[in-house]
Amino acid sequence: MKKIINWKLFFLLTAVSVVTGVMVIPFTYALAPLPDNAPMQIIIPAQIAQTLVLGALSSFFGLLLARHIGFGAPILEGITGGEKRKGYLKSILGSSVLWGILGGVLVVLLCIPFWNMSVELMKAEMAVPVWKSALAIFYGGTAEEILFRLFLMTLLVWIASKIKKAKDGGPTKIGVWLAIIITGVIFGLGHLGITGAMTAITSDVILRAVLLNGSLSVIYGWLYWKKGLESAMIAHFSTDFVLHILIPHIIAPLFI
Repeated sequence: MKKIINWKLFFLLTAVSVVTGVMVIPFTYALAPLPDNAPMQIIIPAQIAQTLVLGALSSFFGLLLARHIGFGAPILEGITGGEKRKGYLKSILGSSVLWGILGGVLVVLLCIPFWNMSVELMKAEMAVPVWKSALAIFYGGTAEEILFRLFLMTLLVWIASKIKKAKDGGPTKIGVWLAIIITGVIFGLGHLGITGAMTAITSDVILRAVLLNGSLSVIYGWLYWKKGLESAMIAHFSTDFVLHILIPHIIAPLFI
């Protein structure tokens, strides 16, 4: 009987989602502190449980649907299947890191029209201890990619493929690009939660979140499509290193 999904990979992705979800908590509360009387003994376990459920559902349905549209995580699938994929990892590592760094540069350029707001948000992040930022960067490149690329983008591409297929039976390029763009908008809006804890939500704040994060999401979505989930993960991690470690803790203190 054929397995529904790669269960080893499912448990690996779910576990990574939970672990990195715990790792990002100190960073989150450093930027958006809770009241002193907040019941942390209830809030923290609830957050971990939520991360577990989201990670498990995203991993299961993402892996289930990805194989129907020709998407996936070739390196992790190979490793959990007993195959060696070092060659493929070497072939995507450099370009994925480069795309991630370029994504970070792009975000900095896109911050220019929102300069005053961006400086204030940067000051807030500069106040976060570097060790908390270092823990947080693992979350974006893993849990967020599992949720937004493996699950959401895969789901949208699968839906698009049900509406119209390419000649080879797979999804059309238009369908994939629509999925990438829609995912990008949702990805951008998804970052308003932490931003809203630092500043009032206005039309400019919403536009900035969608523009900055959406642009990055397009890069990660394209890499997921063309090279696999691992490429998007590597790029996302590289971007977060630039935006959450290099700039706020090394470059910005020299000027702000």
